[in-house]
Amino acid sequence: MFASILLLVSWLASPAIAGKAGSFADGGNTSVSAMMMFVGNKDKVYIIDKAEGNAAQINGHPAWGAVWDFNTHQTQLMDIKTNVFCASGMHLPNGSYVTFGGNGAIAPGGNIGSVPNGQGAASYDATYQDYDGSKSIRVLNPCTDSDDFTSSNCQWFDNPDVLSMQKKRWYSAAEPLGDGSVALIGGFVNGGYINRNTPNTDPELEGGAAEPTYEFYPANGRNATVMQFMIKTSGLNAYAHTYLMPSGKMLVQANISTMLWDPESNTENALPDMPGSVARVYPASGAVAMLPLTPANNYTPTVIFCGGSDMPDHLWGNYSFPNTDTWLYPASKDCQRLTPEPLDGSAPVYVQDDDMIEGRTMGQFIILPDGKILVVNGGLNGTAGYATNTGTTLSYNQMPFGMSLASGPVGTPALYDPNAPAGSRWSNAGFQTSNIARLYHSSAILLPDASVLIAGSNPNVDVNLTTYFPTNYQAEIFYPDYFSGNTRPVPSGIPSNLSYGGNPFDITVPASSYSGSSNDAADNTTVVVIRPGWTTHGMNMGQRFLQLNNTYTVNSDGSLTLHTAQMPPNPNIFQPGPAMLFVVVNGIPSNGTFVIIGSGSIETQPTGAASVLPDSVRLSSASGSANGSSGNDTDTATNGGVSHTAMIVGSVVAAIIVLGVIGGLIGVCVSRRRRAAAQKNTSSYAMRNAPGGSGALSAVYGADSSKALRSSDSSAFSLQPDYDHSQQWSGSTANLTGDGRLSPYHDAPPYLEDSRGPHGMSMELDPYASQSRMSTSSPHGRRY
Repeated sequence: MFASILLLVSWLASPAIAGKAGSFADGGNTSVSAMMMFVGNKDKVYIIDKAEGNAAQINGHPAWGAVWDFNTHQTQLMDIKTNVFCASGMHLPNGSYVTFGGNGAIAPGGNIGSVPNGQGAASYDATYQDYDGSKSIRVLNPCTDSDDFTSSNCQWFDNPDVLSMQKKRWYSAAEPLGDGSVALIGGFVNGGYINRNTPNTDPELEGGAAEPTYEFYPANGRNATVMQFMIKTSGLNAYAHTYLMPSGKMLVQANISTMLWDPESNTENALPDMPGSVARVYPASGAVAMLPLTPANNYTPTVIFCGGSDMPDHLWGNYSFPNTDTWLYPASKDCQRLTPEPLDGSAPVYVQDDDMIEGRTMGQFIILPDGKILVVNGGLNGTAGYATNTGTTLSYNQMPFGMSLASGPVGTPALYDPNAPAGSRWSNAGFQTSNIARLYHSSAILLPDASVLIAGSNPNVDVNLTTYFPTNYQAEIFYPDYFSGNTRPVPSGIPSNLSYGGNPFDITVPASSYSGSSNDAADNTTVVVIRPGWTTHGMNMGQRFLQLNNTYTVNSDGSLTLHTAQMPPNPNIFQPGPAMLFVVVNGIPSNGTFVIIGSGSIETQPTGAASVLPDSVRLSSASGSANGSSGNDTDTATNGGVSHTAMIVGSVVAAIIVLGVIGGLIGVCVSRRRRAAAQKNTSSYAMRNAPGGSGALSAVYGADSSKALRSSDSSAFSLQPDYDHSQQWSGSTANLTGDGRLSPYHDAPPYLEDSRGPHGMSMELDPYASQSRMSTSSPHGRRY
């Protein structure tokens, strides 16, 4: 805490931005390759890798978990017991995070672990000391620098004997519902390139290799149920794209098919197919995001799909490998928008949008506080995944890029403006090009200072530091356009909780946060809530942006009072849980403040009437006192990463503690949006109303004789006899714009010893499912 006070004094004395617009900065070493990431709180980003031979060791085995510090860019290793390879993940309403599923235990070289389970995988491996993660539910309570990281309360709870899914799921989708529970959809059972055999005579189960069901966390007595859409989309249905709609239905997109699904009744309403037969799901891996939800669009969701691949169906191959040399097949540039629930009641249709600047597979969308969307990472050609051969290149020694099925890394980010006129929505002017290839198993996420953390890349079955595209541990930080100034807003009065409807609240922006006319600044100020999501495989599961409605009062001292509405009174629009609140003045965001949306519990969320806001009050004589908007070339690395600490609200068990740490300030640039000069006294939201209302890890492992094994088991990803590590690649010389073409588990932590779940959630074993039931009626504390 003393260190935080010293930093606060320093920031108040010198509100300079650390970072240059359009540039990359060193983000430090991640210790484990960043296949998955999420922002836990003001201090920490959590990083997860698959179980593999990382040099970093913890408790006598390679580490595949770490936590990265905003301020120091250093990592601390974390022990994860099960294999998290290609899991899914999501937040919970109280600010905890959960990962779901993964793969069986693996040994060096991606081989099946030393204790086979008789189902094409293994329960444990003695070398890597990883357990089968295919049914695991892992829960983490994010901790801050002030917490004791050696405590079990700050570590992953990972014990499928206690908490697990009903089904094995690898590459499953995860999407929160309006009550904070999570829908888990589809996935593989074991390893493979795409989710089918050839010939595809069993699209439902693929001989026991595919999982076509959905289930919920917590289960609360609900059994896993077949989703017909997973059968229809057999093959290309891993990591389906899922977005909850205001009605409570869910947009689901896989292969080239689209539907609206009702989680309550399991009814499916088909929507149009993807134009051009462009696949966006893994391993085509297009960039997909929900566009910002704003008062101007009445919080009506529109989803944008960009990139991926239009490779013909027969070339995708099967579980073992693709039937073509994918690295020669150009990725798509195509972008399509879809509004699944149009307000006018019309039928949903895909709408052609501007093409991307270049084709990308494995591109990733990051929604920025100014409402624009950054795309990073990916390749010009090919797909995600890796293999030792294809249907046409039969030997690993002939594979030109090692195990990578993609080529032509795209190192230059691009910016998409959803409100720009058609034909002018994409730009990369002024953006540096990274010399690090970010291909398969890369990740990116928005940080609380509104920069973007980029890490990972490992298109290899195990750690390989000498191949063409090697395992990568180097993180980077990218600074978007709004880092061009030297001051940024420093709001105060942001609450720690936002409700669905209810009384508005006031945020104060001091005159020192901007320059020029106060009226103009007030007209160009927005208050936005962003959930960065849980990121893996070019996806940010749970990522959303919502602009709160507000009016304002311009005060004589140049300060602005923002009269701000609560969240729209429909939890389906922005599900309960953690988020960051930014105040954006003239296109320049404040540092994000962590807030909890909703009650903090898995339950039917309380809702109130839409907030009623007063009229705006202008004052022509008032002005800001900031020192203009000149650029600042100070590099983050020379400032100890000070800009990464914001005024953020940390949540701890049974109490909300405001840490109030104010970050550095950045200056003024022109915003794309102006609010009306004087807004009338009105209800802040005119919208539709929300609808009413395991197996053991040691002796108990055994074969499931009820399922036949598929013809290709986890050895599809293991090293072949002719595998070598001779191919070299230098990140500084590669063409980044395209080259053409049985140790038991520890005891349960204290919060489970009395049959209570993490963070005090009451748990009872569900006799009809492997998953434990979590009582939604029991209040529980919050913690970051």
